[in-house]
Amino acid sequence: MLPVIVRAGASLRNEIEAGPHRMIADEPVDVGGSAEGPTPYDFLSAGLGACTSMTMRVVAKRENIPLEGAEVHVINDRMHAKDCADCSNNTGYIHRFDVRIKLIGNLSDAQRERGHREFHRSFPRGQVGGSRRLVQ
Repeated sequence: MLPVIVRAGASLRNEIEAGPHRMIADEPVDVGGSAEGPTPYDFLSAGLGACTSMTMRVVAKRENIPLEGAEVHVINDRMHAKDCADCSNNTGYIHRFDVRIKLIGNLSDAQRERGHREFHRSFPRGQVGGSRRLVQ
């Protein structure tokens, strides 16, 4: 696997190289950026959403579940660690991801439940807080 290379200049705009792919990360104008690309938190949310949908696809293929697609909505929010009841660290911020998944296809209740269990099993925990919902 090739490294991801991030190049920054004198602004908040960053050029990202991931193998043959090129992307821009930036911040909105109101916080000093030029809004030329998604924020780093957008990239985190996109990575979580893509990993989630790919996991669903692998499980569906392995178990012959007729999954036609998945739609993953990720909302990222942060809270002060001191306001987090189940956190081991009470300094700084904790990022909370609200993830909602819609499974597309003619799936039985058991197949939807299997997707739900797999999602809960693979969802990253730790310093990232999160709520998870499987949308029918």
